[in-house]
This record gives sequence, structure tokens and C-alpha cells, in this order.
Amino acid sequence: MNFIAEIVIMPLKELLDPQGKAVEHSLQKMSFKEVDDVRIGKHITLKIAANSKEIAQAKVEEACKKLLANPIMEGYRYELKEA
Repeated sequence: MNFIAEIVIMPLKELLDPQGKAVEHSLQKMSFKEVDDVRIGKHITLKIAANSKEIAQAKVEEACKKLLANPIMEGYRYELKEA
């Protein structure tokens, strides 16, 4: 079976997001005064071949923990669907 994992990786709320702050500042200078607390992250899509959803979930977790997300600075969430 094939699965599609949609992964969202974001900086932890406790940490400053310099990229988000720069975009927020620029938007406000462009008359988007109502915009506040901009956070910039990553969206990653993976196609995974696995015998079950549980195995696919384990692979996504392993990929996130070992490579895709830095647990010191980022959190992640994902949605897993059959392809």
C-alpha cells in the first residue's frame, strides 16, 4: 500500500522566529496592520510504501525525528492518508 504524509514543521512557540518577524514587519509596512505573530515553517510531502498505516506512521515519525525536524527548535505534526 502507498501512503501520503503531509508534514508541517514549525518553530517552537517559545523561540524567536526571525524569518517570521521579518515578514510580519514587511506586511505591516505594506498596510497589513492587522497582521501579527507571523511564523514561517516547512511543508513536506512524502509518499511511503508500507504494508500498514501503523508501519507508515512509524516511518514518518522516524524521518521527522532523525532528519526533517530539529527537536530543539521545531515541532511537527502530520496527516497520513492512503494514496
